[in-house]
Amino acid sequence: MSRILLIRHAHTDMIGVALSGRMPGVRLSNRGREQAERLAADFIQVPLDVICSSPLERTLETAQAISGTTGVPVEIRDGLIEIDYGEWTGWKLTDLMTDEQWRMFRSFHGGMRIPGGEHIDEVRVRMVGEVEELQRRFPTGVVALVSHADPIRAVLAHYAGIPPELSHRVTISLASVSVLAMNDGPPRILCINRTEDLRHYLEA
Repeated sequence: MSRILLIRHAHTDMIGVALSGRMPGVRLSNRGREQAERLAADFIQVPLDVICSSPLERTLETAQAISGTTGVPVEIRDGLIEIDYGEWTGWKLTDLMTDEQWRMFRSFHGGMRIPGGEHIDEVRVRMVGEVEELQRRFPTGVVALVSHADPIRAVLAHYAGIPPELSHRVTISLASVSVLAMNDGPPRILCINRTEDLRHYLEA
């Protein structure tokens, strides 16, 4: 049986300020580096077979912290990248809240394509494809996937049978871990949004 660990990257200075999406150069903040180091410490006793990461800097830095603890190298996989926010990339959140299309997207994910970007079903298809390919490569292994909130939600919603438009009811905190068990039977979600920092739950 495979264990797939779905890990969201740690904090950046754009969190809560603007929609970074696939912007290059968005790195972990000081707080994020501390979160990544705490997260990495949790993996000391975890027998990882592979660490896979989105190609964006914030995910790579989070994955590299885990690699530094475990000695397992990081494999970059483009399919784990953030959702393509298209025309909204770089917008301040205060401006997005006044945009009617953004409000529609937030309330009904499955009902529209992001202007100039992805549809949530495309995110689901590529993310589930990554998970299932890695499960085939490591049928009895432990796989760490470092990605982003919406792609992780898409995976969990898929295996939980949650419609895409309801996936935002699941919170995926910074530097959190969610765990899937994969074998020949139905996949099982063992935990969602695990973090030892209780402030995440107080701020959600």
